[in-house]
This record gives sequence, structure tokens and C-alpha cells, in this order.
Amino acid sequence: MKAPFFIEVLARNGEVRHRQRVEALPIRIGRGYDNDFILDDLHTSANHVIIELNEAGGLVVRDMGSRNGVFHKGKRHDRLSIDGNTVFRLGHTSLRIRSADFSVAGETRDTTIHSWEGLRPALTGLVLMTLLSLSLTWLTDSENAEPVHYITGLAAMLGMGLLWCGGWTMANRLFAGQTRFGRHLFIAASGLVVMELLSLLLSLASFAFSLDTLSRYGSHFAFAIAAGVVFFHLVTISPNSTRRFAAAAVLLLLLSSGVTLLFHYQNQGQLADDLYMDDLYSPALRVSSSKTVEQFVAETRQLKPKVDKERSKELRAAGEEGDED
Repeated sequence: MKAPFFIEVLARNGEVRHRQRVEALPIRIGRGYDNDFILDDLHTSANHVIIELNEAGGLVVRDMGSRNGVFHKGKRHDRLSIDGNTVFRLGHTSLRIRSADFSVAGETRDTTIHSWEGLRPALTGLVLMTLLSLSLTWLTDSENAEPVHYITGLAAMLGMGLLWCGGWTMANRLFAGQTRFGRHLFIAASGLVVMELLSLLLSLASFAFSLDTLSRYGSHFAFAIAAGVVFFHLVTISPNSTRRFAAAAVLLLLLSSGVTLLFHYQNQGQLADDLYMDDLYSPALRVSSSKTVEQFVAETRQLKPKVDKERSKELRAAGEEGDED
């Protein structure tokens, strides 16, 4: 190993929080001011460990009689042989030591679109939110078109969007040192547009092909899009943690869908959001064949025994409760 040596303090996710250069061995580490590397950690002693060469010419961490010791992979060590990839813990501090001849990984390709920063994505996000708000108000406004309906709808959407993006911007500033408000605003606006378009397409497909399952479980598609939006927000903050963030997004989707299914089953006795398809369109959009009146009546008659049976159970249960009273 070639001097100088670099002592790195690591965060829980493995990122380097602080790095200090030390010219030669041995290296003394602890809270005392007579050390080569001072730890501001109340769970370390004044002279906690010393880093020196072992018989094979490698580095070894030797405990100098501290109370909390040296930990590596959950086990305490009095002497621990280390290399440039070994992470060990002193108190509440994770450390790694590398020499000047440590071989680093190759350069990572920069896939960031640097031109898509600042004002461009922010204005695009605002335009998307504005168009979406005006479109939704126009589609749902059954009364006389009044400007106040459009203004209040737009103010509500922009207010919630800016509040949501403000939180992600603060997190971006705190954990990555950059704000990137424009990107977060564009991600949120894109997610809202995709969510509304998908809801419309699912409703149309449900009506056209008689696939009422698509509309009755539409909330879970919305959860999937929301999880994707959260994933892109997180990747904007830390682009090097895509796998971990993807797992978090999938967990969020499963949790939200599971809670929704349990809530519907507990309160309505069914897993679906609605009992039936609640959106009707022009008959010209129908692709599946329509049923005749005779088929409809026949299917209705088949339902009668089941309904009578359920009603009989309810009446018997009510009668038993009345006898007990």
C-alpha cells in the first residue's frame, strides 16, 4: 500500500460524507485532540484505535482498549485486517481507509440531460397542469360555464402541485445540494396527466369491450402511476440508487393496493372500488356485441334465487335478534 492514506466517513447508504488525508502510518483515531483523525462521536473513546501495518504488509485496525470496540459485519474485533473496501464501525461512525494506489472503478457514463434544468421543465410542468385543470373542469362542469369554476380548479391544482414539488425540492437541496424545482414540477405534472389519460382509456376500454374489471379496480392503476412518480422524484435526488428506489416504489404500490382492498372488503364486502361500471358513453363506441332483451331477462332470473337466499338469511338473523331482545 502506498502513502498517503485517506480516511472516509460513510453514511448509511455508503456515500462518503467526509474524507481526510493522512500522510503516513500509524494512524491514531479517537475523540482526543492528539489523534491523527478526530472523531466527533460520543460513543468512541479518546484513543480508540490505531491503524498500522500487519506482518503481510496490509493494514490492520487494532483496538486500544475502548469500551465500545471495533465492529465489522456485526462482530466485535480486537484486531481487524482491512483493505480499501472494508467498512468498519467505531461507536456510531462507519469508516473506510484507502491508500493512494487504490484502484477506483471506471468512469460512469453521464446520462443526465443537463439542458433539461431550471426554467424549461418548470414552465412545461405549469403548462401541463394548467391544460389538465382546464380540461377536467370543462369535462365535469355540467352547469353554465362560469370563469370562477375554471379559476378555482386551476388554483387548487397549482397550489397542491407547488406544495408537493416544494417538499421534494427541499429534500433535493438537503440530500443532494441542488434544488431542481423545475424537474420535480415536470415529474409531478407528467404523472397527473398520465394518470388522467389512463383513467379515461381504462373507462373507454371497459365500456367498449365490457371489461368492467378495468373500471372497478381503476384505483390500483393510479397507485402504480403514483409509485412511478415517487420513483422519478427519488432518482432525481440520487441517480445512483435506482434499484433501491425501484424496490421502495414497488413496496409503496403493494402497500397502498393492499390497504385499499382490505378497506373495501371490510366496509363494502367486496374488493372492487365500485359495484358496477359507472361511466357510459355513446353506443357507437361499443366493440363487444350487445345482449338482447331476452338474454338480459334470463340472466336476471338467474340472479333471483341467489338474492332470495341472501334475503332469507338476513330475515332469519333479524328474527333471532328480535327473539333475544
